[in-house]
Amino acid sequence: MKEEYDLATKKRRLKQLLITPVFFGVLVGGWFYPVLGFFIPLCMVMGLAIAGFRGRKWCDWFCPRGSFYDSCMAPLSPKKEIPRVLKNTPFRLGALAFLMTVMGVNLVLRWPSLNKIGLFFVTLLSVTTGLGIVLALLIHPRTWCTFCPIGTLINLTSKKKYPLRIDSNLCIDCRLCHEVCPVQISPYKFKKSGIAVVEDGDCLKCNLCVAVCPKKALSR
Repeated sequence: MKEEYDLATKKRRLKQLLITPVFFGVLVGGWFYPVLGFFIPLCMVMGLAIAGFRGRKWCDWFCPRGSFYDSCMAPLSPKKEIPRVLKNTPFRLGALAFLMTVMGVNLVLRWPSLNKIGLFFVTLLSVTTGLGIVLALLIHPRTWCTFCPIGTLINLTSKKKYPLRIDSNLCIDCRLCHEVCPVQISPYKFKKSGIAVVEDGDCLKCNLCVAVCPKKALSR
């Protein structure tokens, strides 16, 4: 199992290291070339499109910012338990409503200037990334991802896509699945009789838990 998990981790890390420069390119380059800011709504659309058949797979390594948090912030993070309040639906919906309102107002005010709209997206990316970095340094690398607006939308609309399953008869409660999960999901807690579905819409579909399970109790 260790060899399988190590291989899965290396492949995922390599993909994230390859996509992270894209994040820096937009974050830094966008201040000089504001039209790069339109990459941000493009990412939103792509994340929702992939969600139609793979849930939050976009957030695993396709998302440049998510890859940045895992590849650059993880070594610096204390990796504490993410506060439950940040995962609560009311809080997440509030964050979603606030950011969507801010975006809508700014699009109206800056229309039809492409440079002004692009610069707004770059500013939004910079501010929210700064918040995410602070949360990563204080709590966990993926703290921002627990209430990211796009992640919340995917959670609400596509939580049953590409589900993770657990064989309750094979699970030995070793909790390794929780230890390796990038967003602190605990698949072993979803055990029922026979095969059970891990019903957590925040699953990134990274399959690290599948690779690390010593009894092959987890599967897609």
